[in-house]
Amino acid sequence: MWDDVKNLASRTDGRRIEDLFDDAGRAADFSTSALGMLFDYSKTQLDAPIRDALIALAQNTGVEARRAAMFAGEKINETEDRAVLHTALRNLDGGPVLVDGQDVMPAVLATLDQMAAVADEIRASTITDVVNIGIGGSDLGPAMAARALSPYHDGPRCHFVSNVDAADISDVLRGCDPATTMFIVASKTFTTIETMTNARTAKDWLDHHGIGSDGRFVALSSNAGKAAEWGIPPERVLGFEDWVGGRYSMWGPIGLSLMVAIGPQAFRAFLRGAQDMDRHFCAAPLHENMPVLLALVGLWHNQVLGYTTRAVLPYDNRLGRLPAYLQQLEMESNGKGVSMDGADLTVPSGPVVWGEPGTNGQHAFYQLIHQGTRVVPVEFMVAAGGHEPDLKHHHALLVANCLAQSEALMTGRSLDEALDIIRAKGLTGAELDRQARHRVFPGNRPSTTLLYAQLTPEVFGKIIALYEHRVFVEGVILGINSYDQWGVELGKELATKLGPLVEGKEPADDKDGSTRQLIDYVLTYAG
Repeated sequence: MWDDVKNLASRTDGRRIEDLFDDAGRAADFSTSALGMLFDYSKTQLDAPIRDALIALAQNTGVEARRAAMFAGEKINETEDRAVLHTALRNLDGGPVLVDGQDVMPAVLATLDQMAAVADEIRASTITDVVNIGIGGSDLGPAMAARALSPYHDGPRCHFVSNVDAADISDVLRGCDPATTMFIVASKTFTTIETMTNARTAKDWLDHHGIGSDGRFVALSSNAGKAAEWGIPPERVLGFEDWVGGRYSMWGPIGLSLMVAIGPQAFRAFLRGAQDMDRHFCAAPLHENMPVLLALVGLWHNQVLGYTTRAVLPYDNRLGRLPAYLQQLEMESNGKGVSMDGADLTVPSGPVVWGEPGTNGQHAFYQLIHQGTRVVPVEFMVAAGGHEPDLKHHHALLVANCLAQSEALMTGRSLDEALDIIRAKGLTGAELDRQARHRVFPGNRPSTTLLYAQLTPEVFGKIIALYEHRVFVEGVILGINSYDQWGVELGKELATKLGPLVEGKEPADDKDGSTRQLIDYVLTYAG
């Protein structure tokens, strides 16, 4: 199946993307619109035969059947024997969702109501600051979302602590008043070492200021017993099921900090946007299906053409944490080396995902993207309108930069064009040629663009669900399990064992020479 697609790669030899626009219908034919958003993938090397082959690949690898199985509550996370149902958390007005024959929706909707009750209570109180303590999916999603939807904040200020580095929580608490600060502790087991270490520090901080912790903590956890030991009452313990993976969890209780910031109504709009994308993903034909097409473009660039990285460049400052969020979503999901049956993969797995918001990145790494020796496919995204009506000229400049960058990546600048520019400066001979060559842009570098009207809670929900489903499609085609993350376990296990050694409580005699040397240095200079 892969061979059919790879054999078509030769069609791109010597072909420039801009020449594909000799077809006047190119832009329309290689774009798709859905839910008020436009996804343009015309500035890539995809043509009709390549796209047809990629769609056939999706069909032959069972994307549609696997999609149906996921939404039906089947246990597609086979290595952990779990369903994958983060979509149920935003199934606001859909039908029943069965897991082991039981409809989970009544409990999902009841938990959403409980979240709203807790959020409303906090928002109506004298609390001015809420600190979310978590790590990984219990931090990155809500932290990213809270920044993205900052124009809709009308509740307490929300802060996020994740790193066990004392600097993280110290810097946050320094700006908070203990008399008006409360904490959300997000840990499914209520035993995650980084999270619970930070939570204990928060509790000690309140105690140090003579303020008890009663009423100051909410637990996002399935371990009500552990939460009770902290004195957190049942009505302030919000649990979630094992069929919601950490990096897919901000639609439920893990999103409480976001709900506190923007309110239950706006949070429901966020959920409804994601639900709309779920419905599109399930109903749209593959050749018009936005998540499917986004995935196929990514597979074409990485697995077929061998471009090993992907830059996500939102021209929206409030989406500044989106590239980091997508790093986790894609690299933790699809950074695997074996297929579902345990056999080694025969094609590369997921790419390295990275990025920063425009226009900041233009003054940093765009140099490499435009003139470096490696091709980096780019995914641009930008809103047609901003949230600052008095500063429309700012947004017009932002959009112009976004569109200019995608055009420049495609067209580049030839040597002849560069020579004309330098010749106009009066240079001649060898110096003319030397200076001109520094101003050549090879172009022919692919990009896609996602356009949306404005970054509202509903649109934001659509965008995040779009990328979630993209990861799903890529994982199915690669034949891997996108919903486990065993790769994070080994380092955590070793860190637990190394703790007493780094503190000097146990000898490091059985460690390798490098580790012993590093521990010796730490013990010498830690103070």
